[in-house]
Amino acid sequence: MAKTDNFHSPDYYIIDDLLTDEHKLIRKTIRDFVKKEVSPIIEEACQTCKFPSFLLPKLGELGCFGPFIKTKYGGAELDQISYGLIMQELERGDSGIRSTASVQSSLVMYPIYEYGSEEQREKYLKKLATGELMGCFGLTEPNHGSNPGGMETSFIDRGDHFLLNGSKLWISNSPFADIAIVWAKNEEGRIKGVIVERGMEGFSTPETHNKWSLRASATGELVFDNVKIPKENILPNKDGLGAPLGCLDSARYGIAWGAIGAAMDCYDTALRYSKERIQFGKPIAGFQLQQKKLAEMITEITKAQFITLRLGQLKNENKATSAQISMCKRNNVEMALNITREARQILGGMGITGEYSIMRHMMNLESVITYEGTHDIHLLITGLDITGENAFK
Repeated sequence: MAKTDNFHSPDYYIIDDLLTDEHKLIRKTIRDFVKKEVSPIIEEACQTCKFPSFLLPKLGELGCFGPFIKTKYGGAELDQISYGLIMQELERGDSGIRSTASVQSSLVMYPIYEYGSEEQREKYLKKLATGELMGCFGLTEPNHGSNPGGMETSFIDRGDHFLLNGSKLWISNSPFADIAIVWAKNEEGRIKGVIVERGMEGFSTPETHNKWSLRASATGELVFDNVKIPKENILPNKDGLGAPLGCLDSARYGIAWGAIGAAMDCYDTALRYSKERIQFGKPIAGFQLQQKKLAEMITEITKAQFITLRLGQLKNENKATSAQISMCKRNNVEMALNITREARQILGGMGITGEYSIMRHMMNLESVITYEGTHDIHLLITGLDITGENAFK
């Protein structure tokens, strides 16, 4: 099922002129990697539900893990637009590949870097940057998705260690992760981050099967049955629900860029197909209804490119708000999902096959539109921000 990747990136408003030479070099490096290493194998990985773990060292070598982390800890110390472009290109290949890099960067390395001790940074970050260690992020629980503050996972003080109990669900990377950044409540009900290492007695990571989405991604649970946690494994520099939500801001920002990549791939596929597919004596690109679809696709992609680039500028200046990130994530994923559906129609029956990437992107985006804040929750975050009225309770 290997295929040649003929992707050509759309840039209707010449947004490249707003990028630096470094931005464009980084994007080209990741784009070339996706064309050479991801596209030829991703359809089979999706069909067989096998995560292509052999890509992990290559992702580390390219700097896809923690690119915004300081170089002293193994990162590349890149700006936020560079991080976004990396996520865009990886998701153009597949949402599952982007998810793996996004979790490693924003949900594992970021909290250790921002909330961890110097000893924790020295112990974990360089190995996470290379992919020698892989991590996952445990917030969502079986009974607590959009309301993470209601979590039941907790730990108690046993003198020289903590005892952790509970479970987490829908955790990307968990089946192969070496460490997990787990959010749990202490005896006072305060949420804290805990570094849990594979091999700790009572810690298991059962894999989730039978997925119709993110089939080339490894998803699972985190189960804690009286797991002894050394006290030095608590993240000391921030607690409360704001700590994990700060990580999610970084991850949601990466998703906003990634969704553009998926949308561009589907648009490019549909555009090329429409020029090659002959019906009624001419390419279907010559018919008004198909042109309407394609024109609306490039319009929405272009709008998303501008809002996301501006968000990246705000992130670089430490001015981006959580509400702005929510708006961008919600807009871009909805945009991408709509484009996958229109592109599928342009391809007709061929659109549902693994010969093309469209149906795979469509299925993946059904997860992306829900995880790290559902579509509805992000709408209410915007509503709260503009009205000052809390509709969550």
